[in-house]
Amino acid sequence: MGSTQFGNFKDFCRDSTLPICNLFVADNQPPNLKFGGCALQGIALSGERNLANLGSIILAGIAILLTAFLIWRSELKKAAVGRREIQIFLAGFLIIQICEIFTVGGIPIDDNVRRGFTAVHLGAIAATTWILLLNAIVGYQLLDDGTPISIGLHVASGIILFIGTGYIALDTAFQWTGHFDPSLGGENRNIGLYVLYLLFPLVCLVVFFILEAILVVRILGELRPLLYLSAAAVLFAIGQIFQFVISTHLCEASDGKINGALFATLFTELAVGAVWVFWSSITEDDWPITVGGGGYN
Repeated sequence: MGSTQFGNFKDFCRDSTLPICNLFVADNQPPNLKFGGCALQGIALSGERNLANLGSIILAGIAILLTAFLIWRSELKKAAVGRREIQIFLAGFLIIQICEIFTVGGIPIDDNVRRGFTAVHLGAIAATTWILLLNAIVGYQLLDDGTPISIGLHVASGIILFIGTGYIALDTAFQWTGHFDPSLGGENRNIGLYVLYLLFPLVCLVVFFILEAILVVRILGELRPLLYLSAAAVLFAIGQIFQFVISTHLCEASDGKINGALFATLFTELAVGAVWVFWSSITEDDWPITVGGGGYN
């Protein structure tokens, strides 16, 4: 186990600004600095404090407004398949963006408050990506969309993932049981959060894109929705490249003023917008397609 990188967050927290890294530091210390990387300093405030990531804060605020608008726009599509389900996904993304202001934005707040927001953030990521995967399954009409069973499945399973992931994050940060104490030293290995925060959401996203691509090609036979879906995948991938590959180089070039987190926020926001446009495009009135017991009306 000593040589494996599975479950280790040391390198991630050294080179990227991830919310999970807040669990491993104290005294408002920049996570990148603790792990030997370029510390994101941002804007200097009074009392030797810093507002580390103003760009991400502004973009997260814009994302909150955009997501609220998309929830409202979804409500107007009364006959659209999966209307309530896409709104649940958007609500999850809204929570993620609210948390991002306090976890990635680097606002100078109490460490324990930041850890609390971090736990909510990680739980919301796991739950929201799962709900997005369920949205892809909705398109196959295995269950009637918008029914109490469908909505209940989305909400209940999302809550279970949210609570489970959030609890592991809180137990890691506050050492309630001592089970995750080894996470706070050395290479900061935490298998549970590595799976629930990094691997599980990635699997959900990949399966979502595959299922939706099959649906569009096999059922609709149209190119336009596939272009929107592809755009969402490319935008999300670009954001991850900025976060995990380019981030440390931007930080060093700007003397700690910015890093890839700013662009990861931007491109993730754009990807979610593209996912909504994709969903809207396959629920337009001019698709005379029936899938199972339901249809795209």
